[in-house]
Amino acid sequence: MTSSQTGRAQARLGILGGTFDPIHRGHLDVARAAHDALALDQVWLIPSHVPPHRPVQPVASPFHRFAMVALAADAPDTPWLVACDMELAQEGPSYTAKTLERLAGSGYEPSRIFFLTGADAFAEIATWRDYPALLDLAQFVVISRPGFPVSAMRARVPELAVRMIDVFPEKPVPAQPSILLVDAPTADVSSTEVRRRLASGTPLEGRVPVAVERHAIRHGLYRA
Repeated sequence: MTSSQTGRAQARLGILGGTFDPIHRGHLDVARAAHDALALDQVWLIPSHVPPHRPVQPVASPFHRFAMVALAADAPDTPWLVACDMELAQEGPSYTAKTLERLAGSGYEPSRIFFLTGADAFAEIATWRDYPALLDLAQFVVISRPGFPVSAMRARVPELAVRMIDVFPEKPVPAQPSILLVDAPTADVSSTEVRRRLASGTPLEGRVPVAVERHAIRHGLYRA
């Protein structure tokens, strides 16, 4: 194993994928909650190329979605956030399993990859491609979202309850891929709401980083 591969095997890498149309405070709260709870070395924000679960494709172009993600990551208090275009560089739907397999192929061990998702999205995990095999490709980190506390996950997805572990400070992370539950407050905001506000000219009032708001307005994104 090369020195770079050794470093990858030892680092804790967080992965937060999404359409990011646009990225908002809720996404960033999920990233921060996982980073703080699990001492992640980095969290990669990965915009999807073709979201497989959305009947309507993104409004903003891949270029603008990645630009907004890069602006959101470029903050002095989040040096551990990284904008990553690995899914944008791939043709076809952006399946989580394929992304995790590519990371494993580049030297990352599944037990050191932390795939971040909100509790609302994880409730639909059975509909994801390659389920349940994809759960062995990474540590799945489920973070509370408004109306979807992680305390309810065992009841919502009972078939996976045996794999769920509540995360507490200083609690060791299991060596085998598991489902890690992180209870933390995250902003009650959605990309749909942000797009509607931008279309109507309604102030965003902190729902996205200032740099993201400026980019969207400057380029007329989501304008009615």
